[in-house]
Parts: sequence; C-alpha cells; structure tokens
Amino acid sequence: MGSKSIQKKQYILEKAKSVFAQKGFKSVTMQDIIDACQISRGGLYLYFESTREIFLEVLRLEGEEADDTFSEAMTEESTGSDILALFLKEQKKEILNKGENLTVAIYEFFFANKVPKKENPVRIQFNSAVKIIQQLIMDGVEAGEFICDDPLGAARNMMYVLEGLKVCAQTMGITEETVNREILYMMKGLISES
Repeated sequence: MGSKSIQKKQYILEKAKSVFAQKGFKSVTMQDIIDACQISRGGLYLYFESTREIFLEVLRLEGEEADDTFSEAMTEESTGSDILALFLKEQKKEILNKGENLTVAIYEFFFANKVPKKENPVRIQFNSAVKIIQQLIMDGVEAGEFICDDPLGAARNMMYVLEGLKVCAQTMGITEETVNREILYMMKGLISES
C-alpha cells in the first residue's frame, strides 16, 4: 500500500472512530462512515468490507496508541510507581472522556459478535495491560516503593476496577472525585510504609 493509501485508510479509521463513539456500534452503517469521510461508497469499500472490519481495526489501533503513550513517557529515571501513576492518569482521562469514548460501541459489538479469544482486541489489550501493571508492581516491590504478595492478582483487580468505572461512567455517570477515590484506594493498597 502506498503512502497516500495508508493516509486515506488512517483518515477513514479516525472518522469511523468518531462515528462509533457518537452512535455506538449497532446503529452505525457504512453510509454513516461514507458521510463522515465525505468519500464515495467505492472509496470506502476499497479499504474495508464492513463496519465490523472497520471497528476491529479501530480497536487494534487504539491498543497501539495506548502502548505508544507509555513508550514515550518511560525514561531511564522512571520508577514503577511513576509509570503506574501515568497509566492510571490515562485511564482516568478515558473514563471521564464523553466525546471520543468507545465503551458503548465496544460492549455493543462484543455482545452481538463472537470473536475468537486470540483475535479479540479488547481481551488482548486487557491482558497486555495486566502484564504491564504486574511488571510495574514487581518493579515497585523490588525498589521498595510497593508491598504486594500477588502482583498478578493486584494487576487483574486494577483492570477490573478500571473497566467497571468505564461502564459506570457510561451508564450512570461518574464524577472525577469518584474516579480519584478509586485510584487512590488501589494505590494505597500498594504503597510501602517505609
């Protein structure tokens, strides 16, 4: 694929992400994406065959963007607690972000579509985040910043809490104070007294 084609595909995915964030997954049609991109039907079908294909690609790119955020932020001086705090700060932004949030679309999609576990981008992203958090906790324990007997369990618990907060934000609303309280509660469970 040439550079112009790559740029066009990226443009389509950015516009589609906005459409999915606004409308969820179920009610989005290829026409909605055509209209958002202001391209011809053939122009869209040149790159994608269905809203399902587009949505899965949007989710894959979301995972890559999250990984890039951490790669850019990590320095030689970054400690486990520094990086974990950055991760939680990014999660907080996503929880409180009403505009480009894909939570509703993600749940609609996965309730209605069977995706093999190995290909499920949400599962892949969740498990990847658990591994990263687990390693950060282990690094923090080694550096004397954290106390934790079960880094994997703590990492999984953090991700389940964060996912629950995302759902609460979309279904019943949530305040920044509530998110801060839950994040502080998670961090207090790890902080070393020394």
